[in-house]
Amino acid sequence: MTTVPRQTTAHPHTGILRTIYADLSKLAEYAADDMVLHRADRSVEDPGLCRGVQAVLAHEQALLRLTGNTLVMDVEHIAANEYFGAVLGILRATHPQDIAMPFCGLWRFEGGCIVEHWENAYRVAELLHLFTPTASRTTTG
Repeated sequence: MTTVPRQTTAHPHTGILRTIYADLSKLAEYAADDMVLHRADRSVEDPGLCRGVQAVLAHEQALLRLTGNTLVMDVEHIAANEYFGAVLGILRATHPQDIAMPFCGLWRFEGGCIVEHWENAYRVAELLHLFTPTASRTTTG
């Protein structure tokens, strides 16, 4: 087993993650061109992968549009080292309705660049339902 000396100050990747969560458009400045995103709605049947920084940015922009640009990720905790970063917080939006849901973002770094990201929402099905426009929802009686 390899041991790494414990740092007493925040790792620089902490600052990168804080910047990204404050402004998703900054992701391109820190991501490898071939980064991979594992969407929150992934399943065994559909791994929900976005490959390449442009596909990841398109996914993030789609989320912003679905929420009428009200999506905010309130960061509560960030832990990072040379290899990984974990961000815990609350995902919030006010459109199409009020949303407040815990999330955990896991990030993998290589050579200071983001190469992989896993989105995790506390209740994915509920989150997806909230993002579905009211007119297209089906009701059961």
